[in-house]
Amino acid sequence: MSAAVVCESVDEAVAGIEDGSTVLVGGFGLAGMPFDLIDGLIRQGAKDLTVVSNNAGNGEVGLAALLKAGRVRKVVCSFPRQVDSYVFDELYRTGDVELEVVPQGNLAERMRAAGAGIGPFYCPTAVGTPLAEGKETRTFDGREYLLEHPISADYAFISAYRSDTVGNLVYRKTARNFGPVMATAATTTIVQVQEIAPVGSLDPESVVTPSIYVDRIVPVEARHYTVQGAQ
Repeated sequence: MSAAVVCESVDEAVAGIEDGSTVLVGGFGLAGMPFDLIDGLIRQGAKDLTVVSNNAGNGEVGLAALLKAGRVRKVVCSFPRQVDSYVFDELYRTGDVELEVVPQGNLAERMRAAGAGIGPFYCPTAVGTPLAEGKETRTFDGREYLLEHPISADYAFISAYRSDTVGNLVYRKTARNFGPVMATAATTTIVQVQEIAPVGSLDPESVVTPSIYVDRIVPVEARHYTVQGAQ
């Protein structure tokens, strides 16, 4: 297994992403959102994307900007609507984007299963709701369960705090969120980081995602976003 490639620019990091790709996008709202990678993907031009994320964008930055640019065919998420999700709302109402709602715990576990090489599994979440329609059910110990399938992807976009030059990742507080499971579930994992350190300088106890799961890293400047114009 070769070390991750340290890219000189965001555009280099997102080069080669194909139309129709499935992309896992880290972040919980704005926390841990890989803004620079998403902006680079907009410039790169890939379209007809399936995006898997916790939510469907905030305001007009990050994932919402990708949606507004018309690059997304389908969104798979656990929390599509909130006060500032007006970009997604309008696209969904007009039929310009598909939606698959997945309960948050199921979303994380389905990606974890893909990364761990686990096949479909049974889970009780969503039994008796519209989300159960069309899914195989089994009863264990008197409780009904739904069959859920792993979620894998062509690419994962995640944001980390620090990396060493081979791709070992350290996250900052809650910005970690879905990053670790997404890194394991994609064929190509691309990471934006605030700092790249020499090999051996990171405390091994602080490394959450080992380099074996990371393919490309790119240093970016820390940016802070606020959402304006929520409707």
